[in-house]
Amino acid sequence: MKRFDLLMLFGLGLTAPLTAQVPEQPLDSTQEKMIILEGDSIFRSSIELDQVYIFGELKFDSYQDKLRYYILRRKTLKVYPYAKLASERLTELNSRLEQIKSKGKRRRYTKVVQRYIEEEFSAELKKLTRTEGQILVKLIYRQTGITAFELVRELRSGWRAFWYQTTARMFDISIKEEFHPADIHEDYLIEDILQRAFAAGQLEPQKSALDFDYATLTNRWNKAKKKTE
Repeated sequence: MKRFDLLMLFGLGLTAPLTAQVPEQPLDSTQEKMIILEGDSIFRSSIELDQVYIFGELKFDSYQDKLRYYILRRKTLKVYPYAKLASERLTELNSRLEQIKSKGKRRRYTKVVQRYIEEEFSAELKKLTRTEGQILVKLIYRQTGITAFELVRELRSGWRAFWYQTTARMFDISIKEEFHPADIHEDYLIEDILQRAFAAGQLEPQKSALDFDYATLTNRWNKAKKKTE
């Protein structure tokens, strides 16, 4: 299988929020039940809990569908940490660049960050297969809200971005690829894999830069599946 070096890209169920709430009482200081959390000096009438997902059992129409899902799962779990890193590095870079006024110093700082990332992850990124590379490109968009092509263009130049896009095409990879779990079923499956891995503690969660709700996506795809049955 052909491999594509994505090194340059790093230049840079149902759900409901749960709230435990004390029943409403008259606003009388002698009757109002309040809660104070350890280490917090503010009295509260309720405690906001983390969002919890209730996952449905995985069901497949055929063995081939099951096999494709688990292959996709293995590849997604492998490349997600790199997409998460790309988001963290981009956030750090942008935060630092906002404090640097000189264009020359901004360019030099960007090159320092780029070299650091290349030295840290070059060996691993070169091992990615074509399909792993394409999933990584999608997840970079999920985590940052911009395509890998735009990242390269922003941190390098328009010509560099064009060149990497052309090279990627030779390996059937588009670094302009986006992530649309509401419209593309494979993207939804990737999101499902991530959410299950987050809940199981297999991956460290990082909020997506995109605006979508996993529960809504799940209901939508389940309804679409029932219509085809």
